[in-house]
Amino acid sequence: MTKTLSGPMLPPRSGQAKHLLVLLHGYGSDGADLIALGQYWSPLLPDTMFVSPNAPDACAINPGGYEWFPLQTDRVISRVEGAPAAREVIVNFLIDLWAQTGLRPKDTILAGFSQGAMMALHTGLSLDEEVAGIVAFSGALIPPPGLEAGTTPKPPIAILHGDLDTVVDPNLSREAVETLTRLGFDVTYHRSPTAAHGISQDMLDFATAFIVARSV
Repeated sequence: MTKTLSGPMLPPRSGQAKHLLVLLHGYGSDGADLIALGQYWSPLLPDTMFVSPNAPDACAINPGGYEWFPLQTDRVISRVEGAPAAREVIVNFLIDLWAQTGLRPKDTILAGFSQGAMMALHTGLSLDEEVAGIVAFSGALIPPPGLEAGTTPKPPIAILHGDLDTVVDPNLSREAVETLTRLGFDVTYHRSPTAAHGISQDMLDFATAFIVARSV
């Protein structure tokens, strides 16, 4: 059976969507969690539609939440094996959104937290067309096919992580920055010295500046 996505949506304040910001939540959470970011950003981005879908599967350890892919004992294997299937669902969701709104990848920013950040990077770096930007809070890079060969799009990327994170190793973001920079991507990187596994105010401010600059 084909999996589909649904979740909270925040229409543009201006009444006309010129930009699209898709928010991908973390493991065990749901779209209602990250749509709060849309409420925060909406006054600054009046022409932006915010969409925060629930991941396609119920979370194995939190039935009230959702997961983009299951977690195994070996987290690396979980990411490598789980990301491609989740990517397909997200891409189909994006194609539907673009068809419904008349917007295109160039009008779209993908943002995510934790497992959602992994999927924002994995998906955004594997589309046929370049998106306006990718924001990855507290995630990791799951390289899509073609990344090392240089055949994938090269959108601007913001990677953010708290130094005190004990859920997703902050070194994974550092390694992502090193890899993407080596491959010629325009990457901005922010480390929060006081943040754990969450989005601190300094991380939010950094991401806001990145997004506003790419939503004009």
